[in-house]
Amino acid sequence: MQIRVLINYICGYVDIVVEGYYIERFINMCVSKNILLWNLKRERATILRAKVGINDFKRLKKVCKNTGCKMKINSKKGIAFVLNRYKKRKVFAGLLILIVLVIVSLSNFVWNIEVVGNNQIPKEEILSIVEQAGLKISKLKSSIDTKEIINKIRIEREDIAWVGIEIKGTNVIIKLVEADMKPEIVNEEEYCNIVADKNCMIMKVNAKNGTPIVKEGDIVKKGDILIGGWLEGKYTGTRYVHSQGEIIAKVWYTDKQKIYLKENKKEETGNLENKYYIKLNNFKINFNKGVSKFENYDTIEENKKLKIFSDFYLPIELVKITNKEYKNIENEYSIEEAKEIGIQQAEQELNNKIDNKNDILNKQVNVYENTESIEVEVTYEVQESVGTKEKIVF
Repeated sequence: MQIRVLINYICGYVDIVVEGYYIERFINMCVSKNILLWNLKRERATILRAKVGINDFKRLKKVCKNTGCKMKINSKKGIAFVLNRYKKRKVFAGLLILIVLVIVSLSNFVWNIEVVGNNQIPKEEILSIVEQAGLKISKLKSSIDTKEIINKIRIEREDIAWVGIEIKGTNVIIKLVEADMKPEIVNEEEYCNIVADKNCMIMKVNAKNGTPIVKEGDIVKKGDILIGGWLEGKYTGTRYVHSQGEIIAKVWYTDKQKIYLKENKKEETGNLENKYYIKLNNFKINFNKGVSKFENYDTIEENKKLKIFSDFYLPIELVKITNKEYKNIENEYSIEEAKEIGIQQAEQELNNKIDNKNDILNKQVNVYENTESIEVEVTYEVQESVGTKEKIVF
């Protein structure tokens, strides 16, 4: 359908208005006769706006007659009408024909690769994999083996549940569904221990099934058994079970921040300069030569690919470079000011790791000073439910 629309844009098309009581019948008859209508807009129950190619327009008269609809031309557009208008200007017409031939030729290649559905996976990692599989910019569309590329992505990435590839115009769309990486679930009928999932100090152990291995006040490391998946009986001996229970413990979170007493800081002046260049595949045409007029500046680069339609990209890219001037400002802090800044920064980092601030039992701050800086160490003591089930392997 994209190719037919493109051909109609080249050969010429008509913007029409169809009016009648049998609009649905009119559309169905167009579909049955393979008459392509696009950009359909239903203004009212009896009025339809659409675009149709020149060749199909001639066939519409019969459809209108059979369905009792009236049709009028709103406008005529397309290269064919332009050529007809300027047929006496041979150079212009020849140049226009050359441009059309170039565009048609370029339509056989890939000029943009889009990745959608990647929330956690960086786009660059997917593009690297597909490039190794042979899919890259300027690749001939007919030589792309989508199945091979999909298999390559599946082999390389375990964090992708589903992948699909769609080629539309000169655009390749790689669609992903990321896998939900869940921890291994131990079946209720399997024997298991409950082990520590972090370093902590035990506050309370409530074993509903299994044997408690630790008690209040014990310091344990990640991986240590907290509740064993077995029961000892005087007459039954050792009997393995699926351990269950709740363990409450103290967990420590620490963050360190180094604050310099003299600090150089960037401050934007608000002055900008923009530079542009055009990128034709790997060839650059620079509009602004020479170095920046700013002594200190940060550079931001924006790329915009040229496209004719929504999925018909061309190998032409407009690049805008923005230089933002800044000046260096030296801030000087007292010991107390630096300490306060360090504590705030450390607490902010720790608060991002803790779900419920009400579970914080204690806070400890240590400060280490030298002539140039101070180092602030903040430790939170947090009450948490700890432990994860681990299958017993015999």
